[in-house]
Amino acid sequence: MHLRVTFVAAARSAALLAERFEDDRPLDQAGWNEVQRAAHELLPLAAAELRYCSPTRRSRATGDALGYAPLAQPALRDCGMGRWRGFTLGEAMAREPEAVDAWLADPRATPHGGESLHAFISRVGGWLDTRPVDDGGGVVAVAEPSVVRAAIVYALKAPPATYWNLDVRPLSTVTVTGRSGRWNVSLGGTVGRT
Repeated sequence: MHLRVTFVAAARSAALLAERFEDDRPLDQAGWNEVQRAAHELLPLAAAELRYCSPTRRSRATGDALGYAPLAQPALRDCGMGRWRGFTLGEAMAREPEAVDAWLADPRATPHGGESLHAFISRVGGWLDTRPVDDGGGVVAVAEPSVVRAAIVYALKAPPATYWNLDVRPLSTVTVTGRSGRWNVSLGGTVGRT
């Protein structure tokens, strides 16, 4: 049997607009408006047998607003950024330019004292690999765009540097089908946009 996991990228928050590391701000008004516009397209995913979300406030709020009543999964949290938590990339670069360069160049680097990109991708992939076999009901997971990017890289067995070349928009969907070690990726697009 194969598993079908549809990831829904959380709606926007002020953190997304500022692109802050591991920031847990709630949905902003624009995010709430986007969820309302997208609800008719994303609501059918509420029929999934298992419904999860990352533990961030915006992921939970997105899932709840879509009627998913998701269960928070710690493994779907954003990459641990250590002392850079809450910083923008520009702020981290201004304070520690060599450390940021090392982090961007080496997927195993942890100059911020947090989690490496490699470890982050492996954590998200480990969660994916341990989902129960699909009985036809499927799985939906609302998560930060960074988590969706990590899942794509893992599923495709792509080099970790591929992560930097993926753009996941709020409320876009990505479906991963297969089983542990053998995944296919289907890009669903962005919904609710005018």
